[in-house]
Amino acid sequence: MGSVPIVHRPAAGAQRDARLVCFADTRKEAREACMGKLDDRALAQLFTDARTHFKWHDREVPDALLRELHDLVKMGPTSANCCPMRVVFVRTDEGKARLRPCLMQGNVDKTMSAPVTAIIAFDSLFYTRMHELFPDMADEARSWWEGEEKTGSEHGFRNGTLQGGYFILAARALGLDCGPMSGFDADAVNSEFFPDGRFKANFLCNLGYGDPSVLHPRLPRFDFDDVCQVV
Repeated sequence: MGSVPIVHRPAAGAQRDARLVCFADTRKEAREACMGKLDDRALAQLFTDARTHFKWHDREVPDALLRELHDLVKMGPTSANCCPMRVVFVRTDEGKARLRPCLMQGNVDKTMSAPVTAIIAFDSLFYTRMHELFPDMADEARSWWEGEEKTGSEHGFRNGTLQGGYFILAARALGLDCGPMSGFDADAVNSEFFPDGRFKANFLCNLGYGDPSVLHPRLPRFDFDDVCQVV
């Protein structure tokens, strides 16, 4: 049998051009290819075998891969598509020299030796770009959040953090190892990299190809019943 296109049509009101087309030998295989559970190897790469790395192989992370990473991250959901995360990729010796004084001592070597360090920040005035991201209701969406930067940027921080989680998973999906951390002086990073005060540093994430031989045993995690309820 030839390839059968399966079109997953959008919900009512969604754009027709958003439909997903999959090709497979049968309709059942097509559905499974589009909607099925990831296999154990993929889940291991994203979660069960993935670790926080601190020693790195001398292997370049090219700009093209960083762009590919962004193109995955931007597809993750945020409130009204507000997309407040902003990223500075620190790669050059000059950039690392600027970042180094902002780090806790225990994070200096692992960060200076990483091929790239991403400063994951958020735009405290993210709502000013809603006309680009939520055009049908841009003015209304802006009104939901305008001025919140004066009281802590709750939604910018929350959605930027959400995108930071996508960032780690997308990097792993592309074969990169990650070393996310919060051991740094955020005020110093903001002063050095975001001096106009609009963007705010959230966390740092080293990127590259980690050396698993130096990893410590994985620490315990909570079981479902320890932290979850079904009500």
